[in-house]
Amino acid sequence: MTLYYSLVFLLLVTEMFIFLALIVPLPFTWRRKLFTFISESPIIAKLQYGMKITFIFILILFIDSVNRVYRVQVELAAFQKTDGRGGPVAMGGSERMEVQARKFYSQRNMYLCGFTLFLSLILNRTYVMILDVLRLEEEVKTLKGDPATKNGKSLKNVGGAGEVGALKEELERKDRDMENLKKQVESMQKEYNRMGDQVSGSAATPRKGQ
Repeated sequence: MTLYYSLVFLLLVTEMFIFLALIVPLPFTWRRKLFTFISESPIIAKLQYGMKITFIFILILFIDSVNRVYRVQVELAAFQKTDGRGGPVAMGGSERMEVQARKFYSQRNMYLCGFTLFLSLILNRTYVMILDVLRLEEEVKTLKGDPATKNGKSLKNVGGAGEVGALKEELERKDRDMENLKKQVESMQKEYNRMGDQVSGSAATPRKGQ
């Protein structure tokens, strides 16, 4: 197995352990802290960004392995074609073993890359579903007045990964600053209009006296 396929296999094993860690039963407070950390940690966000790039390369390896399997199948079919007299084309034992070995390795690489990509989709969907379940469980505990929901950060605003959540908070803060700035400008405009009316009124009073 070449180095990059060994790395793909290592990634597949890592995904299996992550999947087991997601589905293992844990107390509500522990699970909430875990998912809050995953969603808001900038380190996890950078890892997820790197994993997306890695999965693009794995997809390229998967397409290449499918192409290799197809070429080996065509080569085997060519060996099994009959000649003009209806007999099979002669094929040496070493050649047949070599083609069968290439077929095995190509199929192995195709299944390895395919399962890795498929499990990545399963992991993402499982994470989203567990996060939704935790949100609903938190809302139920809040309605029941469970004190466990008061400890730790709420999951209502959790959903993006690390930097995404931080950017959402930063955007909300800038929106609030913009609203405050608009209010200040409106109050200053009203004050300016009021002072302008006073100046106009004081300038008109001496003229009436004359």
